[in-house]
Amino acid sequence: MIIQGNDILRAFASDPERGFRMLTRQAMRPLYWHIRRMVISHHDAEDVLQETLVRAYRSLPSLRDGSTLAAWLYRIATNEALRYVERNRRVVLALDPAPEEEAAMVAADEYVDYSDLEAVKLRDAVLSLPPRQQATFNLRYFDELEYSEIASILECSEPTAKANYHFAKEKIKKYINSISE
Repeated sequence: MIIQGNDILRAFASDPERGFRMLTRQAMRPLYWHIRRMVISHHDAEDVLQETLVRAYRSLPSLRDGSTLAAWLYRIATNEALRYVERNRRVVLALDPAPEEEAAMVAADEYVDYSDLEAVKLRDAVLSLPPRQQATFNLRYFDELEYSEIASILECSEPTAKANYHFAKEKIKKYINSISE
């Protein structure tokens, strides 16, 4: 994601509406897909994105360094998505839908290309990961962020980000191999 952080902060300081429009124009699509990979549903991703943007708008005046804007936005989006996943997981566990009902809910999402079997396997494998490993994998694999950026977003050390990515890759390989046998 290429965000002109200092330009946005300057615009926000002089005209908050204009600065926020700049921010949403540049960040909305990459943040949406980052969130979407974590929460799956298009409608849920839109809700989490909206909450992310509201939190960013409220906190933007306190951000001083534009070079950290992208990592800061990803941190907010990741935290909102993790919060949503955790809250939603409790609801699903409480309701305990039958496995075929749960699969039908995911399959009903018209934004997933089910004809690409490998992509579906990868998606399922990523979804099987614990939330922090899932976030680390998504940030590295799909968003192509550096480990230092991932560490900043997830508020962990760089070696922890590397270890989470390594463990995530190994679990994904194991998952895909187990369903391919």
